[in-house]
Amino acid sequence: QVQLVESGGGLVQAGGSLRLSCAASGGTFSRYHMAWFRQAPGKEREFVATTWSGGSTRYADSVKGRFTISRDNAKNTVVLQMNSLKPEDTAVYYCNARAQGSIVDYWGQGTQVTVSS
Repeated sequence: QVQLVESGGGLVQAGGSLRLSCAASGGTFSRYHMAWFRQAPGKEREFVATTWSGGSTRYADSVKGRFTISRDNAKNTVVLQMNSLKPEDTAVYYCNARAQGSIVDYWGQGTQVTVSS
């Protein structure tokens, strides 16, 4: 069982930056694919970025070039650096973990990001 705890959300003006962190415990972190998703009010949860256990990354087109995902296997953390934020980035951001070869997803409790125009 993996536990995920997000931190770093908040209120920022458009064009600003925020750094989200996700601390994982309860599993072998290096064997997990880690990702960030987000859910805006009235919308479905959507993929933002992922870093696979081998370290490669992928981004949603909407955040490509503005967001950077990184992982530190020694500290069991994954970070989402968000730059050039836009009001449409406003959402609750969730950390996600999935072990290699598994279909079981683990989720954090979410952290609110609000971008004002």
